[in-house]
Amino acid sequence: MLLDEGCRGYKTQAMLELNGLVVSPFYKMKTVLRVLVFLAALATPTLSATTTKPREEVSFYRGSGKAVGAAYFLSNELDTNYIIALDIEKNGTLTLRKAYYTGGAGAHGISIVGPDPIFSQGSIISSYKNNLLMTVNAGSATVTTFRIDPTDPINLKRLGKPVPSGGDFPAALTMNKDGNIACILNGGKINGVSCFKVDAKKGLPSKPFVTRLMNINQTTPATGPRGSVGDIEYNEDESKLMVVVKGFPDTPDAPASPGSLWTWDVNKDWTLSEKAQVIPAGQFPWSITNIPGKNAFISADAGTGFDIFTLEDCRRNTTIKQYPIPKEQATCWTGRSEVTGNYYTTDLLTPQVTEIHVDDNLNATIVRIYPQEENDGTIEFDIATIDQKDYMYVLAANVTAVEVLALNTPGQAERIQKLFLGPDVRAKGLGLNGDNVTGMKAYIKNATQHH
Repeated sequence: MLLDEGCRGYKTQAMLELNGLVVSPFYKMKTVLRVLVFLAALATPTLSATTTKPREEVSFYRGSGKAVGAAYFLSNELDTNYIIALDIEKNGTLTLRKAYYTGGAGAHGISIVGPDPIFSQGSIISSYKNNLLMTVNAGSATVTTFRIDPTDPINLKRLGKPVPSGGDFPAALTMNKDGNIACILNGGKINGVSCFKVDAKKGLPSKPFVTRLMNINQTTPATGPRGSVGDIEYNEDESKLMVVVKGFPDTPDAPASPGSLWTWDVNKDWTLSEKAQVIPAGQFPWSITNIPGKNAFISADAGTGFDIFTLEDCRRNTTIKQYPIPKEQATCWTGRSEVTGNYYTTDLLTPQVTEIHVDDNLNATIVRIYPQEENDGTIEFDIATIDQKDYMYVLAANVTAVEVLALNTPGQAERIQKLFLGPDVRAKGLGLNGDNVTGMKAYIKNATQHH
């Protein structure tokens, strides 16, 4: 079995074998032992930490009553999946408040145990148009919808039961701007895109109204991150639905194969073209973040740093340029600040935030790199606007914490909080394992941003 380390196994380097397991030389013995424990766990039936029915809602601390929004991520535990919900205060800082059971189970892809369990961006999304929050349950192949209280976004109400995702190992979601269509990207053995019509009061129906299989060679749980799906998004005018899939590195048996961009035309009734256009794209494209007004997007690429694609000449070569990031090892997530106008990425292995400027000609420059603590494991993030100032909420998986950066002006980001969550969550009897956590979404009262 070939094992990768989350979003980490991409550098060309000598490999060594241990009892048939292929690992990179920089893995320390502690990591190897964790791998063996993880594989043993895969072969052993999972026992729930509790014999009682999971609690639908768990409260942690009393709020200030002055919160302007909430931030959410997924515990993604293998037996029970919870949304961890935090108050966002007016100054951008966070307070742990509640957890909500999704009704499903999480999953960890088949790889070396470690953070980035489902190899994707967008496992939890929201819509300001209809005040909905959606999550994947990768271990039970379902999707859960919650109603957000727009007057106090820490309060969530689950709408019905989780519904089948239309495939295996759901990894990412997207909604259209009106919030009435949701599409799920499945990355397991049965992989592809399934789209649902959204009911703002009832959530998703039991079956999708359109499914497009991709038929990539995958397993359930997904084997990754190489060859796994990454992200799903509409382009800016919603004329296309886009998916990125990671490539394969060089091996002794085969040359490297590139990543790919899949695009379906979106019809007026929100159905998709029967066939996708599939184009080579980067090395390990992980994310999709639209570049306004350009019919183009930026994607984190764990093989190089980041890529910029355009859809204008997608019948030729969609990759405009590939850009390296200094000290990059596992850059996998992207987002845009409305206030600074710049783009940001995070790196799991070299814990750092990189700020990027993209000009009108789609040329990119690195504005500044912000190092974080050595063992943070900075993964998925979201950016929210409060009183015309942007804040970045970064999930630091290795230490089960959330870091808050104030994006004051271009090139002047400043970390204002690092909130450790593991002990407080576990004290309430819930699991919170840094190897499993995923996703990040912020929701601000009276805001109008798309998900």
